[in-house]
Amino acid sequence: MRRSTFTDAAVTYAAIGGTLASDLLRYPPRGYRPLERTVRLGSGEVRFRTAAALLMTWGVQLGSGMTVTDLQQSTGVQYSGIVFNADGTPSANQEHPVDEATFADDGTPYIVNGMSARLSVAVGPFTVDSPVRVVYVIDETDRIGFGYGTLAGHPASGEEAFIVDRQADDSVWLTIRAFSRPSTWYYRLAWPIVRMQQAKYTARYLRALHPVGAV
Repeated sequence: MRRSTFTDAAVTYAAIGGTLASDLLRYPPRGYRPLERTVRLGSGEVRFRTAAALLMTWGVQLGSGMTVTDLQQSTGVQYSGIVFNADGTPSANQEHPVDEATFADDGTPYIVNGMSARLSVAVGPFTVDSPVRVVYVIDETDRIGFGYGTLAGHPASGEEAFIVDRQADDSVWLTIRAFSRPSTWYYRLAWPIVRMQQAKYTARYLRALHPVGAV
């Protein structure tokens, strides 16, 4: 995983944190298409911790066949994670609880708010680059995850979230939530192909953290 200088830039959509909305599938941001997929990863504390550690070191993306490059901490204002009150309003004085000095055993830094990365996939003879910025991180006792938003140059405009949680019956699940639309007129013309690629990689995402590599 290569690291290099990455200049701060704004995401290319307005509904930052929208993948956290409980009614995303019914009421996505106007003009965007929502998505939610879930798969069971197993059960127990060890499975949860293993899956969470992989998730927070780009395990979903790397496990799906993507390359992750231009990995860079934010050098400017970072986006804050969003926590909601019972009435649905954002709570006040929110702080990001993840230790930004956390690293995996191989030296890979854990995903944190404001981190940027370039995700690349091979499409035939071409390589498609998709720059993203992490817009929130979830760090709870039984729920770990993050969401990233698109930057200029990404084929899509929107947000994607990856969350691993351990439920009351001790089962462990991966949930993927997203909303997207074409980022430019030429990607709009090619959108059926982009949608096929999105569907393919979503299926790969769901397998990436599974202990046997398949669902």
